[in-house]
Amino acid sequence: MGNGTSIGKVRGLGAAGEGTHHWLLQRFTAIGNLLLVGFMVISFALLPDLSYDTVTGWMGSPIVALAMALMIISVFWHARLGMQVLVEDYVHNAANKFAAIVLLNLFAFGGAAAGLFFVLTIVMKALGGEIADTAMGNAMQGMGGGFQ
Repeated sequence: MGNGTSIGKVRGLGAAGEGTHHWLLQRFTAIGNLLLVGFMVISFALLPDLSYDTVTGWMGSPIVALAMALMIISVFWHARLGMQVLVEDYVHNAANKFAAIVLLNLFAFGGAAAGLFFVLTIVMKALGGEIADTAMGNAMQGMGGGFQ
């Protein structure tokens, strides 16, 4: 005995009340990752060379930039979901669990934000280099850093 109530089993809620939602999200992000990484690998293979100019020009196209942005979001979301399960299963102290999940969320959202920022930088440079340099310089100076 002890795996929740009978009605809980029927509804798929289980003892924690989360049900299959978390499991399904992991599977959906895994499928998205597979499709998007496959698109990226095939696109890379079809490039004539892997020079900086070729790759940044390729990344500057709207479809590739959108696919890259979606891939970044999906990969970080998938990683966060998987690591959250590990923390919930193996960190038993409530305070440590809370701290670990907060740090996990900070790293996941920070990494995704950085990746999206870098894609945006490449797209802006592809669309208009001087405008992008000015905008990025102003953004970096606003954060306390310089832009070279």
